[in-house]
Amino acid sequence: MRLEKCWFCSSTVYPGHGIQFVRNDAKIFRFCRSKCHKNFKMKRNPRKVKWTKAYRRLHGKDMTQDATFEFERKRNRPERYDRNLTENTLKAIKTIDKVRSRREETHHKNRMKGKAAKERKEARKEHDQQIHMLVAPGAQDKHLSATKVTVKVQHESNDENRMEE
Repeated sequence: MRLEKCWFCSSTVYPGHGIQFVRNDAKIFRFCRSKCHKNFKMKRNPRKVKWTKAYRRLHGKDMTQDATFEFERKRNRPERYDRNLTENTLKAIKTIDKVRSRREETHHKNRMKGKAAKERKEARKEHDQQIHMLVAPGAQDKHLSATKVTVKVQHESNDENRMEE
């Protein structure tokens, strides 16, 4: 069972899935779904489309340099079947997955390190720009003296309004 990579988004294309496009020069393009095929036909660059693996790698969102990627590479020379080699390979795949997941976790933590401070700074900037929405107009001017104005409200008691018994 051969698992191919989508030409556009770099996701895995399983046997019996996706679309295969063969150009006149015999170059084969495999696509995981119609979304990728349509974007290819519209001549979109995968490095400029935000949801693709190429964009994420180019903009530092995913890891690019790691030794664990070497194991995923396609090898064209066939290997003779050996039971011990197969067992060792399957064990190695599990450990490689653990190593890769730990490295991706640390990469993500390093990426998100300054995010909280940046969000606080942006919130403070927005608060300073929109301060007029929060504070009364007279309270913004610190140079104006705050004078208190007292207003007397008198209620006149009319005999007509009272109910007599």
